[in-house]
Amino acid sequence: MSLMQQVINFLPEVKGPEIKHLPFKKKLKWTLIILISFFILGVIPLWGLGQNSLEQFDFLSIILAAQFGSIISLGIGPIVTSSIVLQLLNGSGILKINTTTHDGRVLFQGLQKILTIFFIIFEAIIYIFMGGLSPAAGFSPWILVFQLFLGGMLILYMDEVMNKWGFGSGVSLFIAAGVSAEIIIKSFSPLTTTGAIAFGTGQAPIGKVFVFFYSLIQGNPTEAILAISAIAFTILVFVISVYAQAMKVEIPLSFGRVRGYGIRWPLRFMYTSNIPVILVAALMANIQLWARLLENWGYPLLGTFTGNVPTTGIVAWVYNPNLIENLIKGSFISSDLAHSLVYMLLMALGAVIFAIFWVQTSGMDARSQAKQIMSSGLQIPGFRRDERVLEQILNRYIMPLTVMGGLSVGILAALADLTGALSRGTGILLTVMIIYNFYERIAQQHMVDMYPGLRKMMGGQNA
Repeated sequence: MSLMQQVINFLPEVKGPEIKHLPFKKKLKWTLIILISFFILGVIPLWGLGQNSLEQFDFLSIILAAQFGSIISLGIGPIVTSSIVLQLLNGSGILKINTTTHDGRVLFQGLQKILTIFFIIFEAIIYIFMGGLSPAAGFSPWILVFQLFLGGMLILYMDEVMNKWGFGSGVSLFIAAGVSAEIIIKSFSPLTTTGAIAFGTGQAPIGKVFVFFYSLIQGNPTEAILAISAIAFTILVFVISVYAQAMKVEIPLSFGRVRGYGIRWPLRFMYTSNIPVILVAALMANIQLWARLLENWGYPLLGTFTGNVPTTGIVAWVYNPNLIENLIKGSFISSDLAHSLVYMLLMALGAVIFAIFWVQTSGMDARSQAKQIMSSGLQIPGFRRDERVLEQILNRYIMPLTVMGGLSVGILAALADLTGALSRGTGILLTVMIIYNFYERIAQQHMVDMYPGLRKMMGGQNA
């Protein structure tokens, strides 16, 4: 046994269920437990924290599912960063792991856990010692590092619990929870930024619904238009995202064991779902965080900021301008258009690259899907029952869907970011896709629980 395999075996892991098919109620229970735990951890402050320079990066905290200043200040950053690094290493051939086999996937997941723990420690040290989160007077910085490490490990194992006992990915759940909370607050909160009730204070509330009426009363049509446009574009992004999620190609399959009965195997237009956007958005968020920390340390290698807005260097190009707000306020300039096009191009190309890597490393490629279909006792009517034939047919759809889906989701995410919706546009898009996927998983699970015979007919593939 190799040293790396020994390290992987030594790491604690969440024990999976002993039965292949978990009941709906048990999955729902664990999903709710993890969701509530995430919100509780988000309000536990770091003990001994002084200045919190990361508060100005609220828009990044949404993508990273982090609450800066709390015990989960790292959020999903280490998990996503490790996934990006490992996929790039494996995709470029530097690492050679055959993820189409069971042993290969186990090794890949084990390496990802090791790399995640490394990034938890590394990012915790960077956040503290580069001034992002400064200790209060009389407190050792290592106390904060330990708390960040503890929070990062909790997020890591909460994600593992979700993968094994809940509905889908913990990473997706945490992002959806953070964005949903922000949208509700920014839509309907009557409070001001200082936490007081807005009515009678002379200050504008946070909620855009109240801002709209408040601005009309105060005779400020510009702010009223900005408020209603933010609401309108949020709704528009929701509608387009739901429509795009519903688009799919269905391959007819029949059961060799049950004559005259068949199903349709769906391949979504957005084949890799929200994963490419999560990876691209997290990568850009990390670039912006590193740029700010390096600037604070006196080494603006990635660019500089004016206030909270990047103005020079690489970081300026991975930050989206708010086109709609600039147009309404009359501050639009020609360079905003070029900036927007570059941002859209980066999002689209990044989403395509990560979509291809994800398909190859997550068992969503044609060969893995063909094996899954064959093991379920299914075949394509009119073709002989051969895995190679099935793989060849699936190849006609999977790679084009991977590229087109990744490109479309990248462009849609960029457009959402550029319109200045209630939350980060990428976050809204991700949340719609995540909730839609959770809905499909829950509906499928409920159907299988209602009709146990269907599970037997499907050969356990819904487990």
